[in-house]
Amino acid sequence: MAGEVLSKAYQELLEDLKQRIRTARVRAALMVNRELVLLYWQIGQTILHRQAKEGWGARVIDRLAEDLRQDFPDMRGFSPRNLKYMRAFAEAYSDEQFVQQVAALIPWFHNCVILEKVKDPALREWYARACIEHGWSRAVLEAQIETRLHERTGRAITNFSRTLPAPQSELAQQILKDPYNFDFLTTHDAAVERDLHKGLLEHLKDFMLELGVGFAFVGSNYHLEVGGEDFYLDLLFYHVKLRCFVVVELKTTEFKPEYAGKLNFYLSAADDLLRHPQDNPTIGILLCKGKSHVIVEYALRDVHKPMGVAEYQLAKALPEHLKGSLPTVEQLEAELKAVEERERKPVDEAGYGG
Repeated sequence: MAGEVLSKAYQELLEDLKQRIRTARVRAALMVNRELVLLYWQIGQTILHRQAKEGWGARVIDRLAEDLRQDFPDMRGFSPRNLKYMRAFAEAYSDEQFVQQVAALIPWFHNCVILEKVKDPALREWYARACIEHGWSRAVLEAQIETRLHERTGRAITNFSRTLPAPQSELAQQILKDPYNFDFLTTHDAAVERDLHKGLLEHLKDFMLELGVGFAFVGSNYHLEVGGEDFYLDLLFYHVKLRCFVVVELKTTEFKPEYAGKLNFYLSAADDLLRHPQDNPTIGILLCKGKSHVIVEYALRDVHKPMGVAEYQLAKALPEHLKGSLPTVEQLEAELKAVEERERKPVDEAGYGG
């Protein structure tokens, strides 16, 4: 018995120490990154200052890169290109306090992506802060910039200001986008609603990324029984920040007023059958192929359940005029077979023998 108690206590000790080590490692990595970004900013500031003072041109950066790499061969990051990024970084952010409190909290190459792809200073700050909040990878950051996330965030038409208390209404508004970008699907994938539903489930990771931070997937075609009849929610999520269920309904047509009525019914049922006493009211999101702002506003005006309406965009299918110029699957298979047969031939048959 004592051995079992000791074993349990030991496991608790081990788990506690492992968590402390993981936390310390994360803090150490963040500190290293912070110091590196600050160093790069200081190098950029110094280059800017000396170029202005001495009248040096851009070629001095190439010379600096060569000399710094010779003196610090174990340090990467002193290429001419990276030194130019340091100079541009310092030129873009003259406020050292901003660099310390914001820019230094994201990886260096995230900063480079923002510098290269975003020209407006306010938007650069917006994307930097979004990186900190959401923990985006560099690839995700690039995708969010390319799809102009800043223009889509909080743009859905909702009734949240009337149906939810502040500050929950503001937070709920910000988790919705308009339009949603489903570029991992093509127009062919969403010919009918069941195909759109299936496509989103097959690309659930991409779909969750587009929805944003905080969404936890609960289920698809989620069954509810009301009055002895069966009903199915297209997609059901739980939002951990809002602490509420989120019902997502998919439509491959333009928005119609009756869609709001059906979603209102689903929200009432979810509140009654799924919602726990500690949960906030269930929120509904209608994703449609298109919408009229006026019709949506009329449809939501007297709805007392919180819901929003947004459009979605799909990747375009290959244009018709290009289809004939690309090889078919059969042509590709025939070409690969021919290549394999040529590779199996003896050298003299291929024309290289004596």
